[in-house]
Amino acid sequence: MTSTRLPRFALLTAASSLVITLGACGSDDSSDNASGSSSDSGMSSSESSETSAMPMSDEPFGAGCSAVPADGEGSFTGMTDDPVGTAASNNPALSTLVSAVSAAGLVDSLNTAEDITVLAPANPAFEAVPADALNGLLADQAQLTAVLTHHVIEGRLAPDELAGTHTTLNGDEVTVEGSGEDFSVAAEGTVLGTSEASVICGNVQTANATVYIIDQVLTPPAA
Repeated sequence: MTSTRLPRFALLTAASSLVITLGACGSDDSSDNASGSSSDSGMSSSESSETSAMPMSDEPFGAGCSAVPADGEGSFTGMTDDPVGTAASNNPALSTLVSAVSAAGLVDSLNTAEDITVLAPANPAFEAVPADALNGLLADQAQLTAVLTHHVIEGRLAPDELAGTHTTLNGDEVTVEGSGEDFSVAAEGTVLGTSEASVICGNVQTANATVYIIDQVLTPPAA
């Protein structure tokens, strides 16, 4: 398969609260308590460091989530009832992606797929691609299909499973780096190839998919 790269021009801090009951006022007890407190504090710091890399909750996360409607079918709650193709069509933040999916004839395929993960480019991701190049991509169904299915990963991935190399519906692989609420795909894996693609709104649920909205369009690796 030929490369679909287009021309380059064209986030609980956990802090433990220690309750120490003093049985005596002697200096030995004070020393022991001070030592114990110091040790416990060290453990708390370690635990805090470990948990800081974990997602804050099971809810969607990321600055880009503000672009998702607060209510209605296109809201986070509304999207959970519909398969991913339909859910995305109700979300104005993904309107360009929906148009591309429709042009490639992939709506039914996405709606009937079981347990998938979608790296969904937001509208600005498509807007960053030079118009001529984007129009050329939209007009080439085979190439468009390859690009779009490269954004779909087999299996429904929770945030703690997202980092790693995954097989896509295009039959190739995509590598996601990061942890917690900070995930990205390297610049060479994007259409523009100039900067990494970042997850701007993650852990969005639909009836058959987990969606991570990203800020760039990805491209399959060169053959």
